Amino acid sequence: MNTTIRKGVEEDLPSVLELIKELALYEKAPNEVTNTVAKMREDGFGNNAVFGFFVAEVEAKIVGISLYYTRYSTWKGKCLYLEDIIVTESFRGNGIGNLLFEKTKQYAAENKFVSINWQVLDWNEPAINFYKKYDAEFHTDWINCRIML
Repeated sequence: MNTTIRKGVEEDLPSVLELIKELALYEKAPNEVTNTVAKMREDGFGNNAVFGFFVAEVEAKIVGISLYYTRYSTWKGKCLYLEDIIVTESFRGNGIGNLLFEKTKQYAAENKFVSINWQVLDWNEPAINFYKKYDAEFHTDWINCRIML
């Protein structure tokens, strides 16, 4: 299978949002996605872009993404936060997630990030096993918090 990994562009956003909705369904939260292509266009492109992404294409069809943004650690400095790696279900197990993760690592290294950080659901064994291949550190001593505005 010939897979191309490239930087995402505005025209990719409808496909990206479909992958996000597919992930939400997998994570048993299909009604939680309130994002739109218009909001993603506003937030991801222009002078104040807050996220970037890579896409995986097979035969000109987007089958996966890696979406990230910059966060800052007071202890360590500039970190890349990997919000999601998503590969559509019918293409999982073909190494596409590895290609997306490697491209994200390369981007982080080239841009002098000190680390890549992410979360994984405690029941998502396929994802946990995927990250274990990279010798990821799993921290259980922090509690995730948020407020909705």
